[in-house]
Amino acid sequence: MSGRTLERRDLLRASAAVGGGLLVAFWFPASAEANSLALPKDFVPNAFVRIAPDGAVTVIINKAEMGQGVCTSLSMLVAEELDADWRRVGFEFAPVDPVYAHPGFGIQMTGGSTSIGGMFEPLRKAGAAARAMLVQAAAKRWNVDASECRTEKSTVTHTASGHSATYGELADAAAELEAPKDAPLKDPKDFRLIGRSTKRLDTVAKIAGTATFGLDVSVPGMLTAVVAHPPVFGGKAKRVDSAAALRVAGVVKVVEVPSGVAVVARGFWAAKLGRDALEIEWDDGANAGLSSEKLRADYAALSRTKGLTARHDGDPDGAFAAAKQVLEADYELPYLAHCPMEPLNCVVDLRTDSCEIWAGTQFQTVDHAAACAVAGLKPEQVKLHTTFLGGGFGRRANPASDYIVEAVAIAKQTGAPIKLVWTRTDDLRGGYYRPMWHSRIRAALAANGALAGWAHTIVGQSFIVGTPFEPFIIHDGIDGTSVEGSADTPYAIPAVHVDLHTTQVGVPTLWWRSVGHSHTAFVVETFLDEVAHALGEDALALRRRLLAKEPRHLAVLERAAGAAQWGTPLPAGRARGLAVHGSFNSFVATVLEVSLEHGRPRVHKAWTAIDCGRIVNPDGIVAQLEGAVGFGLTAALYSEITLRDGCVEQSNFHDYPMLRINEMPDVEVILVGSHEPSSGVGEPGVPPVAPALCNALFALTKKRIRRLPIRREDLTA
Repeated sequence: MSGRTLERRDLLRASAAVGGGLLVAFWFPASAEANSLALPKDFVPNAFVRIAPDGAVTVIINKAEMGQGVCTSLSMLVAEELDADWRRVGFEFAPVDPVYAHPGFGIQMTGGSTSIGGMFEPLRKAGAAARAMLVQAAAKRWNVDASECRTEKSTVTHTASGHSATYGELADAAAELEAPKDAPLKDPKDFRLIGRSTKRLDTVAKIAGTATFGLDVSVPGMLTAVVAHPPVFGGKAKRVDSAAALRVAGVVKVVEVPSGVAVVARGFWAAKLGRDALEIEWDDGANAGLSSEKLRADYAALSRTKGLTARHDGDPDGAFAAAKQVLEADYELPYLAHCPMEPLNCVVDLRTDSCEIWAGTQFQTVDHAAACAVAGLKPEQVKLHTTFLGGGFGRRANPASDYIVEAVAIAKQTGAPIKLVWTRTDDLRGGYYRPMWHSRIRAALAANGALAGWAHTIVGQSFIVGTPFEPFIIHDGIDGTSVEGSADTPYAIPAVHVDLHTTQVGVPTLWWRSVGHSHTAFVVETFLDEVAHALGEDALALRRRLLAKEPRHLAVLERAAGAAQWGTPLPAGRARGLAVHGSFNSFVATVLEVSLEHGRPRVHKAWTAIDCGRIVNPDGIVAQLEGAVGFGLTAALYSEITLRDGCVEQSNFHDYPMLRINEMPDVEVILVGSHEPSSGVGEPGVPPVAPALCNALFALTKKRIRRLPIRREDLTA
């Protein structure tokens, strides 16, 4: 479609002409954001359903599948309203086109735990429109009223006459009809599929090894490229001697690109050995002196000064002046890598007047535009195919499109299709990171035992500045992603002040699973435990009191605490901790039961309750919450990117370890269903994990942990 707007009837007829069948389009209004990004301003057709003459139903997925099960859940939305036979439902990834932009965002992307919430109604409308057209086609064929027909398992039946026809049999006739503007949607009480545990559509392909990830892609004549990146961010190559690299068997070419020096070879290992043989003299540039220790000291000092105000309620100064007791603490969180299991990669087949790209990307629109710019081609000349992703966590949603741009730049100088591969070390040492953060937080405790005042100063980088998202996210100098989870804290505190220092550091940063909530939840939830301890109040009781007017927070808190039997005795050497946090319009409470084994934390059991609005696939939610516990524990126990002389010190799993399977606790997920709109699942489970762990460790050791990852000395000093 290449962005060209088609009339509904033209689109339907065009689809029917290609192999028969029915393609359904629906419309939604372009948002202000879409308009500002020069995307279509009018209604645009969105083709999400294809029904073949053999009855196979294909749902076109405009999202990235990186393990979260979105292909299944989105297909369920269509199949529910379509009354499709689930056994005949499959999916395909959408091409890059403005018609597949996320509603309200204006771009095709996957992030922010928005897939189900954003597509819940549009995809149901697509399924309902298809069903209405099939019923109308059947009624016309049988000369009966459409209201007398019913649908079930991809079949239209007219009970009175006994007529019956499958969707496949009706598809061509339905394609000749006008698509209804507003096909009625089911009452949720009539759902047959939504809300029921459903096996994933991609399981068999992944088990059989037939699912295509980016690393699996191969095209005729393809060469493999790896890149030597500057060891210091922002560095440049001053001198390159490629003679030794070119002598390595299989190496074809060495080319310089803006991001470094690429070695192109007939296979990965030859390219890697060729890169090892390169002799490069680097100009390290302005960031050569960066060190984690210096940044820690600078951030701590900055936190003692006044930042830009993100929230100011009541009279915080008065509350602190009148306080019986003032609590104060500093919290530190490090740079973190995304570390997806499948390293970054991209295949590019660049020709004179066309370019074809295969990549596991979360940012189709942005990456496509970047590729067009580097290739010097028009948007309609560039095709980007989304493959399965072996993990993303935000790394494959980069506004700079770093690995896509790099791959196209190499292909432009190579004259052959190339597969760019980043090793894990390449990404750990030259990638993008969750920012390093420092928080100074204070609480004013009144004589009557009330939490009267709260002040939180946040110091860290913005990854929004300089991107197309800046006008929508940064207001009055405040990056909303830096203060989310703190500036919008739901706790009923009479006086609250939150301020922000946005630092300028030459380390590339990017959103990381749960974004700002990944650091603010840790600070807020562990410090609230300090407040409870100072007041002599149970941590659950204090939260109940401060969340009395927040029913959704309270509901998950009560369910998780109840499941964990909060307050009941535990065996000697064990303790519990809890945390509750809302993010991405969902609410999660987590309780962990811990002990110490050989001086290290051991998590035995996790209870995590979530209210994510209307549930689509319970199995998918449980899997995401289980994964979030493992992800959160990895960050709390192990993850840290450190800098010395401008270079990242970590290089692979030996010094940037993951939680091992034998360390994974038993996880009980409690689904707190509600009739609220469907909301996020992939990210909201992460923020409560680290604070719940540290709160449990305090209950066990009486040692407060205010810096992550947890160190042995934190528990023994």
